[in-house]
Amino acid sequence: MKISWKNIFTTVFKIFVTATFFSIIFGAHYWGYYKGYEEGVYETATHYEETLKNYVSSEESVALEPTSSPAPTPRPRSTGQVAAVWGGPDLWEAVNQRRKELGVNPLGTKSELCTIASIRLNELLEAGKLDGHEGFSSLPERREDLKWIFETYNISEFLVSGATSADDAVNLWENTLGHKKLLTGGEYVWGCTYAQNTFGVAIAAY
Repeated sequence: MKISWKNIFTTVFKIFVTATFFSIIFGAHYWGYYKGYEEGVYETATHYEETLKNYVSSEESVALEPTSSPAPTPRPRSTGQVAAVWGGPDLWEAVNQRRKELGVNPLGTKSELCTIASIRLNELLEAGKLDGHEGFSSLPERREDLKWIFETYNISEFLVSGATSADDAVNLWENTLGHKKLLTGGEYVWGCTYAQNTFGVAIAAY
């Protein structure tokens, strides 16, 4: 059988061209896939990194913003001493005056409520600070002789510290979340106030 070098050359050339063609196609596909994957990973990582930075920044800005809700109990405006020339009668008059201005009934007095207000004021003066109403909450257990008062009335306590006058104390209550009810709560019928050395206690009940 006669060998045709021309046919051999043609066949080898075709194989080479075909192999080269597929190598180029495969290489281009692999390179595109690899680069696309690499860029995708990079873009994804960058995206989540930026998202995390923005989230942390927003959390920090929120944490640094002053809260719009007032403190549970009015606190002194400064650490300096405040000259207190007002007492319980002044506070009582200021509370009822503001209640009338806001269109609700003035409070009437009950001696048993004044007993509670007096005890609570002495406790605050002895501690030298507000107690977050803890003494008020535990008073029926600590004083069995006063338990009947808590069973007879629905009683609320309102505290203030650092006020410069009775009107200032009322203003602090009016602008403190929860304590405004002392001045706007028409359900309250009875009450009593005691005050000394910038501390004020108001007991309201119905």
